[in-house]
Amino acid sequence: MRWLILVVGTLAMTAGSTSQYGLAYLIPAFRDEGLSLEQTGVLVASPTVGVMLTLIAWGAAADRWGERVVLTTGLGLAGLVLIATRWVHGTVGLAVCLALSGAAGASVLASGRMILRWFARHERALAMGIRQSAGPMGLALAAATLPALAVGGTDRPLLFLAGLFLAAATASCVFVRDPAPQPSTTDPGPAEQEPPSTSPYRTPHLWRVHAASALLVIPQSTITTFALVFLTDARGWTALDAGHLLAGAQVCGALSRLGVGYWSDRTGSRLKPMRIIAVSTGVGMLVLAAAAAAGSSLAVPVLLFLGVLAVSSNGLSFTAVAEHAGPAWAGRALGIQTTGQNVLTAATPPAIALAIGAASFAPSFAVVAAFPLIAAFLVPAATERTATAGQAAQQNPATTAAPGIRS
Repeated sequence: MRWLILVVGTLAMTAGSTSQYGLAYLIPAFRDEGLSLEQTGVLVASPTVGVMLTLIAWGAAADRWGERVVLTTGLGLAGLVLIATRWVHGTVGLAVCLALSGAAGASVLASGRMILRWFARHERALAMGIRQSAGPMGLALAAATLPALAVGGTDRPLLFLAGLFLAAATASCVFVRDPAPQPSTTDPGPAEQEPPSTSPYRTPHLWRVHAASALLVIPQSTITTFALVFLTDARGWTALDAGHLLAGAQVCGALSRLGVGYWSDRTGSRLKPMRIIAVSTGVGMLVLAAAAAAGSSLAVPVLLFLGVLAVSSNGLSFTAVAEHAGPAWAGRALGIQTTGQNVLTAATPPAIALAIGAASFAPSFAVVAAFPLIAAFLVPAATERTATAGQAAQQNPATTAAPGIRS
């Protein structure tokens, strides 16, 4: 049952990611309809604006009523709003609809607490990595489908996104179940070490994880939004060829989240791998900036490498937040976590579009490199409470059929 629920949650996340982040692959189509790069940047950011306005509320709803109600309601509403875009005219009206769809679809981003409830600590990062792999998988799906669907205009791709939401809402209603609270004496994780009523925000630990995670989405959003534009404008690729290549990179990005989750479970640490990835991302952005400035063909493989690396740490931060917050606070903490990420995700496309328009790609990439390096400094790896790989291996896997957390 728990693996089926994980699969459904991952598919729901894929639908949400395709809609929230995949609009970047419609930038050429929007520009063909007469919009400027700055206007398309606003449209790309609109779903994220809607997401960040409702995430904490969806998280509180998940804490109270469970994932099934939250996912079914939110995803269904998101699909209906996207269908309504067929009768909307003008950039402002479309931006409002996209924001409303993002606000409803945010329900899936606040539902990660089911990992905390269904999986024990020694497999939680991998489970969260599987769920979070939906982010790059959604982008891969968008890259592979949206440019082709947009050949005749943007109505068909938006209808396709609506269908994904409605299918995910139906699957959530049918298959998702919330586990009954069960006590456990095995595999104590951080969430078991404090009373559930105690606020996890009394110390700076979660705030630092939130801040570092938010900064790490800046290079991720930059690559996601402008890789297609860079390949078409700076390297002369066609939109379809670039989309297919980037789809492959996103599939590899999804697999990287699984690999990083496995790494984390084996080492018992969430935040040390996160810091290593942050430093590597910052260095990679500097290499990309240098290659772009030199007009080198090396920029393409570096861009693809960053498309994989920049997305790989997301599951680690979500697992760390959920474990530290505990089951009574996990929904709200994940809502706060994702709100911070989406504030910067929404701000990044318009800001980077302006920077590229004023100073070209290379200087913009160089500035972006600073943010993951700052994030690496903020990651509170020294105060992380970890379980060793040996302790994790001692738990009988059969005990993980029910969640190993008291609530």
